[in-house]
Amino acid sequence: QDYRGAYQRDRDRIIHSAAFRRLSGKMQVFTGEMGDYHRTRLTHTHEVASIARTVARALRLNEDLVEALALFHDIGHPPFGHAGEDALDECVADEGGFSHNRQAIIIATELERRYTEYPGLNLTQEVLEGQQTRADKQCKGNAPLLEVQLVDCADSMTYDAHDTDDAVKLGWVAIEEMAKLALIRDALQEVRQKYTSLTGDLLRKALVHQLLDRQVRDVLATAGSFLATCGWQSTRDVRESSFRIGPSQEMKEQKAELEKFLYREVYRHPRILSVRTDAQTRLKELWEVYCDRPELLPPHFQGRAERIGVRRAAVDYIAGMTDRFCLQRHQELTRA
Repeated sequence: QDYRGAYQRDRDRIIHSAAFRRLSGKMQVFTGEMGDYHRTRLTHTHEVASIARTVARALRLNEDLVEALALFHDIGHPPFGHAGEDALDECVADEGGFSHNRQAIIIATELERRYTEYPGLNLTQEVLEGQQTRADKQCKGNAPLLEVQLVDCADSMTYDAHDTDDAVKLGWVAIEEMAKLALIRDALQEVRQKYTSLTGDLLRKALVHQLLDRQVRDVLATAGSFLATCGWQSTRDVRESSFRIGPSQEMKEQKAELEKFLYREVYRHPRILSVRTDAQTRLKELWEVYCDRPELLPPHFQGRAERIGVRRAAVDYIAGMTDRFCLQRHQELTRA
C-alpha cells in the first residue's frame, strides 16, 4: 500500500494483534481488585509510545519506527506481570527459561495467525531486531539503533512516573514521604513555584506531569547536544558508538533513588507480595495440568506441543492469557 510506510504497517499489525488487545487484561503492578485507576500493561504501553514519539520528533529520529517499537515492547508479558514471568521461567528453567522479551518475538513470528501464507505478524527486521536487543541485554556487540535506545529510555521514564502516581492514588505512600527523594523534591519545588495552593489529587497530577517533564527535558538536553554535533552519517556510526540515549548522570542517580524506594515501599508491599505468591502458585498448577493433560490445550497449541514439546507449548498458551482468564481456567481445571 502506497499510503503507509513499512513501520506504519508494523504499528497497525501490532495494534490489531490478539496479543496486543489482551494487554488490557494484564496487570502492570496493581491488580483490578485494587481499583480501576491504576495502569494496566496496555495503558503503560500507550504511555511509553506517547513519550517515545514526543522525544523522537524532538531528536529527529524515525517516529514511525519508535512508535512500532514502543507498542511492541511489552507484548510478550504473561498474566500477573513479573510475578507471572518468574513463575513461567521456573516451569521451563531446564529448557531455556521464559522471558517476556523473547516471548514477544515468538508471538510476532510464530504464535499470531493473521495470514494464510505464513505465521506471525510479518514485522520488519528493524522491529524484530530491536526487540531482540531487549531480550539479549547482556550480550556485548554493536549498539542498538537510536530508536531502540529511546524506547528503553521512555519505558523507564514512564514507569517511574506512573508507578509513583498509582501508589500515591491508592494511598500506599504519601507525597510528603516521597518528598525526601531528590527527584520528587525537585519536582515538587517546581510545582509549588507555579501553583502555591495545590493539594490532594491536583497536587499528585501536577507532580506526575513534572516528573515526566523533568525526565524528558533531561534526555533531550543530554542526547540532543551530542547528536547535534556527532556528525554521524549512517546507522553504522550509531552501531559502532558507545553513546546511548539516556538520562544525565545526576538524573540517573535520582531515578535510582526513586526506584529503590518504589521497590521497597510499593513492589514489596504485603498486598503485592500476597498477590504475587498466589498468582505464581496458580500459574504453576495450571501449567502442570496442561502438561499432564495436553488434550486440554486448544487445537493450535496441541499441534505446537507436537513440534516443540508439551511443556513449552503450555507455557506459550498460559503466557497469552489475561489475568482473569488465567484465574478462570485454573479454577475450572483444578476443580475437575
